[in-house]
Amino acid sequence: MSSALFGTVSVLKTGYDKDEVDEFFDHARQAYEGRTAQPLTAGEIQQATFDLVRGGYDTHEVDAALDRLESAFVGRQRAEFVGAHGQEAWMAALAERARTLYGRLGRPDGDRFAPADRGQQGYDKDDVDALCDRLVGYFDRQEPLTSAEVRAATFGAARGDDAYAEGPVDAFFARAVEVLLGVE
Repeated sequence: MSSALFGTVSVLKTGYDKDEVDEFFDHARQAYEGRTAQPLTAGEIQQATFDLVRGGYDTHEVDAALDRLESAFVGRQRAEFVGAHGQEAWMAALAERARTLYGRLGRPDGDRFAPADRGQQGYDKDDVDALCDRLVGYFDRQEPLTSAEVRAATFGAARGDDAYAEGPVDAFFARAVEVLLGVE
């Protein structure tokens, strides 16, 4: 099934399983064009994972394509919603989704997310809190921030009292990306 949608890495390196990626993007194309009964959401695109295999597709190329695909799905969702309910209703719905982020953003630095489990590696609290502060700046003071910047953010590794658990942080920023995409 591999049709070389993306560049591949050498057989000495690992990349995403070509068949899994091809199948996912084929399904995404069919869902976008309305040719399948199995819908696909931006959230499902965000959560897509593929096995790593030797000689697979270049992970950076596939990840970038997933970002573009998610943007396309959000753009279409926005256009359909605005067409049915109007721009003002879209912005109101988006504002409501943004409000769901405020609970964590209002917490003090170091206490915004659950700590990493004892002995487990997590994200550096200072790095995560800094991105949260940028979101506050975006929402409260209209400081520039894009979904691409949030997607590209990396957090240092930490343990113990200096670490947030990765799962809740990832889920929170995935929702933030959805909100930002809805405005862009």
